[in-house]
Amino acid sequence: MKEKRLLFSIHDVGPAFEGQVDRLVDHVAPYVRLDRTAMLVVPNHWGDHPISARSPFAGRVRRWAESGAEIFLHGWFHRDGASHGGLGARFKAQHMTAGEGEFLGLDLATARQRLADGRALIEEITGQPIAGFVAPAWLYGEPALTALEELGFPIAEDHMKIWSPMTGQTLARGPVMTWASRSKLRMASSLAVAYLLPPLLHRSENFRVAVHPGDTTQPAIMLSINDVLQRAVLTRRPSRYGHLLDD
Repeated sequence: MKEKRLLFSIHDVGPAFEGQVDRLVDHVAPYVRLDRTAMLVVPNHWGDHPISARSPFAGRVRRWAESGAEIFLHGWFHRDGASHGGLGARFKAQHMTAGEGEFLGLDLATARQRLADGRALIEEITGQPIAGFVAPAWLYGEPALTALEELGFPIAEDHMKIWSPMTGQTLARGPVMTWASRSKLRMASSLAVAYLLPPLLHRSENFRVAVHPGDTTQPAIMLSINDVLQRAVLTRRPSRYGHLLDD
């Protein structure tokens, strides 16, 4: 029987949320070490917070990587500037994110360019191969999926699975546990899911937990994150996404 894993990620890592990211790292430290944490870096959040290779924040990213954190690319702007023609895409853009599904409506050339530029930036900063890519809001259009495959990213994930664009292989299945803080209704529903979902996924080999800087603004969410991780590590080993490739 394979070992059960906990896969943990911090989204929206960038200078706009530096203090919140630090707080999340400290908050989860009793359960998940930094070298078992995936950090999802946004190169220029909403076009207002660019990271250059020699900036002070780039130095922080490099030190996290040197401490063993897996550094993923997480979009480029983390903002959706596309117009969506299909009903499915429009529904996702309007209801599954607050205007942040950047890679949902990109054409192939733009998706390829942002992926290539993002990977080059992160690898220049860290001096290491990139760990992978996660689209903002876990939303991908077909051109983005094609670009990931063409560029040979080692790992990507969406709401329901992790896969290797390089090989096309599905590495893990199952929903990701995350929280929403945009409204009281969304927060209440995510807290309910956080209480109910872990027992339902007891038999799954891999359990994903993703947190965001906005979670730090809600004490109830921070308590819920603590509860989920405390329960998870009783039966699961915090692991790196890269271990899935070893399988």
